[in-house]
This record gives sequence, C-alpha cells and structure tokens, in this order.
Amino acid sequence: MTDGATALSAPVPQGTAFAQPVSDGEPILQIRDLVKHFPLTRGVVVKKQIGAVKAVDGVSFDLRKGETLGIVGESGCGKSTLAKVLMNLESASSGSVRYKGAEISRLSGAALKAVRRNIQMVFQDPYTSLNPRMTVGDIIGEPYEIHPEVAPKGERRKAVQDLLDVVGLNPEYINRYPHQFSGGQRQRIGIARGLALKPEVIICDEPVSALDVSVQAQVINLLEKLQNEFELSYIFIAHDLSIVRHISDRVGVMYLGKMVEIGSDLEIYDHATHPYTQALLSAVPVPDPTARQTRDRIVLTGDVPSPADPPSGCRFRTRCWKAQERCAIEEPLLARPSWLTGPAAHESACHFAAEREVEQSAAEREPGTENENPTP
Repeated sequence: MTDGATALSAPVPQGTAFAQPVSDGEPILQIRDLVKHFPLTRGVVVKKQIGAVKAVDGVSFDLRKGETLGIVGESGCGKSTLAKVLMNLESASSGSVRYKGAEISRLSGAALKAVRRNIQMVFQDPYTSLNPRMTVGDIIGEPYEIHPEVAPKGERRKAVQDLLDVVGLNPEYINRYPHQFSGGQRQRIGIARGLALKPEVIICDEPVSALDVSVQAQVINLLEKLQNEFELSYIFIAHDLSIVRHISDRVGVMYLGKMVEIGSDLEIYDHATHPYTQALLSAVPVPDPTARQTRDRIVLTGDVPSPADPPSGCRFRTRCWKAQERCAIEEPLLARPSWLTGPAAHESACHFAAEREVEQSAAEREPGTENENPTP
C-alpha cells in the first residue's frame, strides 16, 4: 500500500470520531491514586532496599466510552510505565484501576485474561513489536489462540484478512513477513493485532513517534476512523503536542510521575494554567514567522530532578519561575481552582494557577513582549 499523507492541520470533517461530543455516562476506566515504585537495592548476596524510583506517584483520571485521552510529558515522566500498569504488564504498588466499575489492578490468571480481551495496546516501535519469524497472518491471529471464542479455527484466516482490509492493507499480504513492510505498514499491522479481540479500550504508547511525519498523519487518521467505526476509547500517549491536540478530546500533562494538569483540548492548549504546561506549549514550533516573533517564549532552567529523589512539595518548583516558599512545603493537589471561571477552570496542580492568565492577556495587548524566566 502507498503511504499518502493527509495534513494534520486539515479541516475536520463532520462526523469524525474526535469531533463528536464525549459521552457523559459512566467512565469505562477509572484510575485513582495509582502508584508504581521500583525499588532501589544495594548488595549482591543480601540485598537491602535503599530507596525507590517513583515512576508513577498518585495518578488519577477517568476515561469515558468513545473518548480519546491524550497524555503528554517529557521522556522519563512515567507515561509508558503508566500504560504498562494499566495493562497489568507491571503490577501497581498501590491505587485502583477499575474497568466498568470492577477492580482489575489485582487480577491474575483467567480473570485478568478476560479483562485483557477488552483492553489492548499498540506499542511504540513497529520494528521490534512484531516477531520477525512470524507471518503477518500469524501475528494478527495469535490473540485467537488465547481467546478461541472470538474466532474459531475455521474462521481465523478470513478474520485476519478482514482486519488487514480494515487497516488499509491488502488482504493478500497475509503470508508476508514484517521485514517486507514499511514502518507505517508495520504499525498498521500492530493496530490490526490490537483490534483482533474486538476491544473497547486501546492504549496507544507513542504509536507514531518512530514514523515519518507524512506517515504519522496517515496512522492518526486511521485511528480516528477506527474509533468512529468500532466505538473505541483511546489513551493516546505522546510527546508531540500538535499530534495530541489533533486526536484528543481531553489532555493530561505528566511531570515526574504526577499528573499536573488535565482538561479538554481547548482548556489545555488555549488556557493552560500550570507553569509546566505553559512551558511545553511555548516550545511548540509555529509556522507563522510573525506569530513566532511575537509569542511568549518560556525557557526552563535547571535539570529534571531524579524520580528517586523528587523535590518536596511541588515537584516542578525547582524549574518554576512562580515558585515561592509555599511550593516547597505544601504539595499542590490536582483540583479545579474555585477562583477561576470559563475554560481556565479545569484541574491543575499549581498553587498559583491563575497568574499566567493575567500574563497572557498582557502579552496580547503588547505584541513582542518577552517573558523573563529567572532561576527560582
């Protein structure tokens, strides 16, 4: 198949999945205070724990049916670990993961197998996530060996060919091997494998980061088409903010294992209240030279702290230009500030969430104003 590009900035057709309103019904996934710590040990014969890497540290959010929740943040912030814990590929240290109201974070054996049929994953690297010794038909059809009730043996070849057609590949490719496909085509195979068991939730862990830009657009458009066709719910993990905005209904921003801001795409991209989110957005490339020269650019100072020894209070305070004494003592909760209204009134973990809104308004009145970012 030829990988033709469709621009990410193209107008959104009426009826595409992400343009539709998200259901206000019961969440299909509920995550509460989810924690995943990896112990740090010392010694060879007798190991002694000396600390822990706090990869995910108290994350909470909901995912509703038909919704796409984008999760963004720097490398090492805990996004991929969160995905593995949600899939139970890594066991949670504490916290709750509920699927349709049923607790799944402590499941194992047959009970976990039953839930995993409904929650599938598309991995980041299409080159290493497919077994090079297996044909495409065997790769996509492998889930049927574990869940034979979905497709009996006599129907599996037809089911795999139908999936290849659904993701835009020639059904005759069923006997080919992964090395015979391009990167974009391999990711389509990975998506077909994720669809094989007819899941309700698909966790996409940076599914386009290893692909060319033109192919990224095609894969994103495919995911949107499939969401509309099969009523899927996505958790879409990425570090490219433009891609996340294109596909997501809501966006969550992670920093050092914490969710620091969450809201609709409009709330996050046009009315960000957390300093970290504002810094990320200010770094997004702008094609318009005039807008690029006049916009407020925030350059963060300092390095990202170690997740094994995060700062006290607010974890972002060591790089934040708003940081005050309170930030070192009191950890801000992810909550909707009562003093904010309109699109700015979404959940943000910052003691001074309202201040940036004032600064943005001033910058709009005085084009070209540079934002100073002194070292805290």
